[in-house]
Amino acid sequence: MTTSTRGAEKSPAVLVLEDGRIFRGRAYGAVGVTFGEAVFSTGMTGYQETLTDPSYHRQVVVMTAPHVGNTGVNDEDPESKRIWVAGYVVRDPARKPSNWRAKRSLDDELRAQGVVGISGIDTRALTRHLRERGAMRVGIFSGDALPDEGTMLAEVRQAPEMKGADLSAEVATTEPYVVPAIGEKKFTVAAVDLGIKGMTPHRMAERGIEVHVLPATATAEDVYAVGPDGVFFSNGPGDPATADHAVSVMQAVLERGTPLFGICFGNQILGRALGFGTYKLKYGHRGINQPVQDRTTGKVEVTAHNHGFAVDAPLDKVSDTPYGRAEVSHVCLNDNVVEGLQLLDKPAFSVQYHPEAAAGPHDAAYLFDRFVKLMEGQRA
Repeated sequence: MTTSTRGAEKSPAVLVLEDGRIFRGRAYGAVGVTFGEAVFSTGMTGYQETLTDPSYHRQVVVMTAPHVGNTGVNDEDPESKRIWVAGYVVRDPARKPSNWRAKRSLDDELRAQGVVGISGIDTRALTRHLRERGAMRVGIFSGDALPDEGTMLAEVRQAPEMKGADLSAEVATTEPYVVPAIGEKKFTVAAVDLGIKGMTPHRMAERGIEVHVLPATATAEDVYAVGPDGVFFSNGPGDPATADHAVSVMQAVLERGTPLFGICFGNQILGRALGFGTYKLKYGHRGINQPVQDRTTGKVEVTAHNHGFAVDAPLDKVSDTPYGRAEVSHVCLNDNVVEGLQLLDKPAFSVQYHPEAAAGPHDAAYLFDRFVKLMEGQRA
């Protein structure tokens, strides 16, 4: 990625997809060149949480909502210490933010962090194209001296693909840290950071859990060195087929029977640990309005998603695994994608979506309570 923090307001910009489709607009954020996987997010709010979600590492995010930046940027809502998206695509950026918490404009924040974006394009047409053709590599080029179309397309096609990408260590913490329990401490949880969002340990802390956040490279010995009552595997970017280390650590946790909870990437890790395969979705699920059914209760939840891969597990039967019986606990009502797994003979479960729900919705917050009940049961 090459960027400049000079003003982008009047600079031309070009978005080039690897299949040759081209969109022309104006630079938004930093001026320069960036590459990644083109994906779309259907959330109408919460763009600040999306931008700072480590799971979007190396992805160029297309916002389906036409107006973006209306509430500016504040210092309370980021999910990590930086913006992780590789590029940002919007139709009509706000000319001036309007919110009592805003500290600066989104355009200024993108520019300050060197994030190359493009505005003024038909994001509906781009989204429909990605739905038909699938997520694919993309480049955004902006500035006064743009390459010719053939050169831009060649550079896009040389960029790395998401399939086969091992990215967790690039976004995870390098040093362990502790998020203390809020109020009385009831449990200790070891959280393996594969790209964790800041709200996740906060949701556990609200329930009296002291969370020890560990690097993605943590071993089973590192996990048990903190004396955990439960173990958590976080969300994160990349292809779960590359996550052999995380799978081996989770298998060690399953062997010991410690209560286990995984979300997003953690759900895919549990799937692999149980012997299921994973596969790349055509265009993935991203946004805060995805309908999922909890098959254990029959309840339908509106949920927040960010995943381009899924677990290949049977929906119609209980499966035998090396760690006992397992079943699909949650399913997406749009396309029947597996959205959750649970073991029937050990205290372990996972979901493919984000129950911490920053910036909403909050239908799935009960999953943290379910994790607490598993730890209570184990202690009893």
